[in-house]
Amino acid sequence: MSSLLVISAHAGDFVWRAAGAIALATARGDRAKVLCLTYGERGESAKAWREGKNLEEIKELRRAEATSAADVLGAEIEFLDAGDYPLQESQELVDRIVRVYREIDPAVVLTHPLEDPYNQDHPAAARMALQARVLAQAIGYDAPGEPLGAPPVFFFEPHQPEQCDFKPDVLLDITSVFDTKRTTMECLPAQQHMWEYYTDLAKRRGVQLKRNAGPNLGLPHNTMGEAYMRLYPQVTEVLK
Repeated sequence: MSSLLVISAHAGDFVWRAAGAIALATARGDRAKVLCLTYGERGESAKAWREGKNLEEIKELRRAEATSAADVLGAEIEFLDAGDYPLQESQELVDRIVRVYREIDPAVVLTHPLEDPYNQDHPAAARMALQARVLAQAIGYDAPGEPLGAPPVFFFEPHQPEQCDFKPDVLLDITSVFDTKRTTMECLPAQQHMWEYYTDLAKRRGVQLKRNAGPNLGLPHNTMGEAYMRLYPQVTEVLK
């Protein structure tokens, strides 16, 4: 059994950006874990604030929503409750992420890109995810478990890709699990305005996927996709 680790700044990020990849992994029988650094309680829960809910109520609301989404995907989920807007980088938080790496021993890691002028929590999460990955590889780092290998890292698509220097070089066919992704999106009514946006985005990425795959694969008209960008080079013996 392989394993997938998704490091998400806020409780909803993994749903919009990577639910398709997670659903594909669990459908194969792989282990998938989502690590939410925060609940997105301050910056991504506007509807709940307008309804007059307090901070702890909003945290519990977002925890319940994200947990329901993870359950639909068949994924594990853990919340570090590090506080958002701003998400403060710290060595203590990096160490907590290292321990998750060592416990999961992921074959693949998904996280945010390193640029996002609209939301500094996202690159902060990415920087800590990458630092923790390196530390988890060090045999002398003081954390339980065996040193990590070198799992590839894929950045999932940000909300404003052009402003985040996001140029996808991987298009993932999520057609077979898109209904599952849509169900997970609907687990997050706190951000209901995102449902149609990310449905439309999946359609556009599906069109690009078919164009780049060529006619011989016979992909269906309604192909749905997610876009990713590799951080490290692909290692292969065959160019294809």
